[in-house]
Amino acid sequence: MSADDDKRFAAEAAVAEVRSGMVVGLGTGSTAAHMIRALGRMVAEGLDIDTVATSVASAELARSLGIRVHDFADVPRVDLTIDGADETDDRLLVVKGAGGAMLREKCVAAASTRMIVIADGAKRVPAIGAARVPVEVLPFARGFVMRILAERADPALRMAGGEPYRTDQDMLVVDCLFGDLSDPHDAAAWLQAIPGVLGHGLFLTEVDAAYLATDGVVTKLERAVDRDQ
Repeated sequence: MSADDDKRFAAEAAVAEVRSGMVVGLGTGSTAAHMIRALGRMVAEGLDIDTVATSVASAELARSLGIRVHDFADVPRVDLTIDGADETDDRLLVVKGAGGAMLREKCVAAASTRMIVIADGAKRVPAIGAARVPVEVLPFARGFVMRILAERADPALRMAGGEPYRTDQDMLVVDCLFGDLSDPHDAAAWLQAIPGVLGHGLFLTEVDAAYLATDGVVTKLERAVDRDQ
């Protein structure tokens, strides 16, 4: 059984939480694509939902499957968001952003009553920090931001086709490997305080639950304390 199979199993388990009448946030990436396809099948069978998407790619996939997608700019609240994860520990401290949509994902997550992440079991770790943390950067401030990031991390400008990768907002992504991420809340506050940093992939309070699949067996992790408390 492949990691992609496990991504699909996790996605199909998570969409069981979706109910007609909900506004659902659609994540970005290969695992989220399985979730969107599963929702497409449910919509074809009569599920009545509205959605917002965290990326152009996710919106296009959803619309191709007959799912209603609205502009998030017009949606003040989301009932449930389902998205992928690059790393998660058992406390639901999560690293996201391999798909380059972490800023939009964080906006949608903040608007959501509940957020779920889905992944294959290899993404479950004792403590986050092995994966690079994506940071969305204003191109105007690239040189300055890279210099500051290098004080605490190994920053690498994300490239695509020989050119700097651009997000849906036409911003840059710098992938940062922290030598010490033992205090991720401190790292998140430090990143957010850098002028020119628009967002980052540390999701430390947003995630309420995770569905993780290993060899076809899905494990659900639930946050012990409400994230708003």
